[in-house]
Amino acid sequence: MCAIVGVFGTPNASKIAYYALFSMQHRGQEATGISSADGKRIHLIKKRGLVTDVFREDRLSKLVGNCAIGHNRYSTAGNDSILDAQPVFAKYKLGEISVAHNGNLVNKHEVRDELIDKGAIFQTGMDTENIVHLIAKSQKNKLKARIKDMLRKIEGAYCLAIQSRSKMFVVRDRFGIRPLSLGKLKSGGWIIASETCAFELVGAEFVRDVKPGEMLVFEEGKEPKSEMIFESDPHPCAFEYIYFARPDSIIDGKNVYMKRLEMGRQLAKETPANIDLVLPVPDSGVAAARGFAEGLGVPFEMGIVRNHYVGRTFIEPTQEIRELKVKLKLSPIRELIAGKRVAIVDDSLVRGTTSKQIVKMLKEAGATEVHMRIAAPEIKYPCRYGIDTPSTKELISASLSPEEIAKSMNAESLGFLSIEGLKKSLGNDRNYSLVSFDGNYFAGGDENSLGCSRG
Repeated sequence: MCAIVGVFGTPNASKIAYYALFSMQHRGQEATGISSADGKRIHLIKKRGLVTDVFREDRLSKLVGNCAIGHNRYSTAGNDSILDAQPVFAKYKLGEISVAHNGNLVNKHEVRDELIDKGAIFQTGMDTENIVHLIAKSQKNKLKARIKDMLRKIEGAYCLAIQSRSKMFVVRDRFGIRPLSLGKLKSGGWIIASETCAFELVGAEFVRDVKPGEMLVFEEGKEPKSEMIFESDPHPCAFEYIYFARPDSIIDGKNVYMKRLEMGRQLAKETPANIDLVLPVPDSGVAAARGFAEGLGVPFEMGIVRNHYVGRTFIEPTQEIRELKVKLKLSPIRELIAGKRVAIVDDSLVRGTTSKQIVKMLKEAGATEVHMRIAAPEIKYPCRYGIDTPSTKELISASLSPEEIAKSMNAESLGFLSIEGLKKSLGNDRNYSLVSFDGNYFAGGDENSLGCSRG
């Protein structure tokens, strides 16, 4: 997951970056950071925690300049350390540089080993640090040329915001796996962000998506300059629509909420159930559950209340604590559920542990039958392109059938959206990244390769 933002050509760029990161907090909660440039030097603040905790007014005031890039971290692997927070800053031959990255480099280890053999010293487990080293070690005389050198050596999924003391460079990989959009600020400056929901908050007008394979160069007093570094081969990640993105965001021209609604309608066609009531698992299952209820013509109710203020628990994760964590986050409304046959709709099913507890919770609340419906296909393969999916042996659908899973969680039935149904819901106008469902590692890597640390 993770979120990146870049702001250029406006005073107080760091404050705009702050609000953009706040609007994309759902993409990462482990750490956040902003670096700003004033033409003479780069200023950086990054810490573990939420955007509102890290960036108080006194800290933001130190991030001066008309250019800022920022990052919200959700790690896919590696250590939960402040050293792994972004942006990554370095001094090198041409001056200073700062990099924010969303995605996963599937050839991380090969590149890193080669860099270490040549004397490079690493401080983190992030593949983003590979990017900084590759730029620093290039022999080209201009930063743009060094970035191109670096891009020829990396493989996988990436959206990059790269900042010098006076310029900003933005790159999206040729597959367009992770989203990235360009907006125009009312102040006359520019903004790029992982999701368009960031534009709404800062009052920016959506211009267009950054094209897969494109580099945008921002310089003072000029329009952004576009250059296609690679030929586009779009494979946008289907999980952006299923789970990651905020419902009000537009990803590659399509509203996330409307796509989730369509997934629910298609799910009702493929796996109907004889029920009295449809409930969503809040919050990501809401739109799909509405569509499922519409498709079946049965009532929809927000019968499970989510506590939005539950943080992490650091108590030893025993089975009893795991069950308690579900109860801390989710609470059923007994008056709606008791005596009814209910369908509970969720966005996806990974290990199955939470779903099992939800079924138990609903039956304890008086549901006579519980039918689990998942508005996504069965997850059978780990993703290597920026999603925190576990190994194959931890994916419940990799070893059990829907009937076996339903029995293990004491549900009356379990139904998934088919891969073809997902494609139909999203629209058959492009080739989506469906690697978690079909195992097609089109951008390199495979189910046995190690995940890369960044998100």
